[in-house]
Amino acid sequence: MELFRDFNIRASGLTAERLRMDLISNNIANANTTRTKEGGPYQRQIPIFGEVLETVHNGPGTPENRPGGVKVLQVTSPQTPPRLVYDPSHPDANGEGYVAYPDINVVSEMVNLISASRAYEANITAFNAAKDMFRATLDLGRR
Repeated sequence: MELFRDFNIRASGLTAERLRMDLISNNIANANTTRTKEGGPYQRQIPIFGEVLETVHNGPGTPENRPGGVKVLQVTSPQTPPRLVYDPSHPDANGEGYVAYPDINVVSEMVNLISASRAYEANITAFNAAKDMFRATLDLGRR
């Protein structure tokens, strides 16, 4: 049924944007983390999204692929070099007195967080609109 397909598409968008917001928040929280259990400074994380295609059979003939939402293909860390800051008193300073900090621009991350938040809100609005249309259709059937 088309309505449930629409709900699934919106739900996949909500899930994807929520993960994106979680990763961005984690990036901001670790912007000054110089030491991780893996060694070295924290690495920024970003999600890679992909389209979900659904195969629809409309009777005899060839099946049709239609958009079915979004999925997270992977969470990756761009291998950017760390930001070096001179601070010889820091416990993680190298022999030359430089500390390796994550290459995270907090302002850019905040812009990304606002963008993800707006996309999440848009998915909620679309989900609620579809739900209201479904409810109105049910009300018409009761009359």
